[in-house]
Amino acid sequence: MIIYRQHARVLVQGITGKQGTFWTEKMMGSGTQVVAGINPKRAGEQHLGVPVYATAKEAMAETPFDWAVMFIPPAAARAAALDAIEAGASTLVILTEHIPARDVIAIHHAAARRGTRIIGPNTAGVVTPGEGFVGIMPGHNPNIFQPGEVGVISRSGSLGTLICLNLTRAGIGQSAFLGIGGDPMIGTTTRDALMALDQDERTRAVVMVGEIGGAMEEAAAEYAAGMRKPVVSFIAGRASPPGKTMGHAGAIVSGNFGSYAGKRKALEAAGVAVADTPSEIPRLLGLPRSGSVDPANLALQRG
Repeated sequence: MIIYRQHARVLVQGITGKQGTFWTEKMMGSGTQVVAGINPKRAGEQHLGVPVYATAKEAMAETPFDWAVMFIPPAAARAAALDAIEAGASTLVILTEHIPARDVIAIHHAAARRGTRIIGPNTAGVVTPGEGFVGIMPGHNPNIFQPGEVGVISRSGSLGTLICLNLTRAGIGQSAFLGIGGDPMIGTTTRDALMALDQDERTRAVVMVGEIGGAMEEAAAEYAAGMRKPVVSFIAGRASPPGKTMGHAGAIVSGNFGSYAGKRKALEAAGVAVADTPSEIPRLLGLPRSGSVDPANLALQRG
């Protein structure tokens, strides 16, 4: 499960830390069902009204959860992730960046073996306006997120926030925001997220925010070519020099591989409208200013 639903129970690993506390309060205030937290040094206590456990396995035995989210430093990320996976988390949101590559490989291997969906590493999380959010996106802010029918995918949390802000200001609500993360080895790709939104009954159109580097947007374009739902994209890094890493760890371009031109060409060939600037996205969607999508009014209705 990539799209958060309010019935899903959430475990917060690192709940008692400064960031864990701040964002857990925001998540709970937005409707997220946080049921427990992890801190081995404070096991047995209550924090923000939920029980704190030493391990995710202990939490699962006493306070079952579906999702887990990690406010954990890089050196401890592998152990925390494996604990959540082995406990039976259906979805694990890994906010942590700079996790050693060998640890990331071990996490993905364990997740594949146990059937846990990984979002991240180095993700800002996911938001379902009107239901809740998991991570460090401002899902509690109604000036940025409003319920609607446009799904948004982004590697970058800051770019995703900007896109959702522009949509909300244009009167267009969102069905879900999916932050997939900016690291080279992530558990949920742009294509995975696009497939989830394509299959989501609440989503009637999709905004895909990409970046230079890698081939995720090209792979997503292949899938988008067969979609009936309209897809609009924005690719960051148009003016970046070739061969130089920019921003996220995966944003490196060699020749035309992963380049802005290559990504734009693939997307447009698939029938995806590509915006030159984020502010163009509401216009390219062609949606009414009600926050609701009417197929009869979609400028990009796919045949």
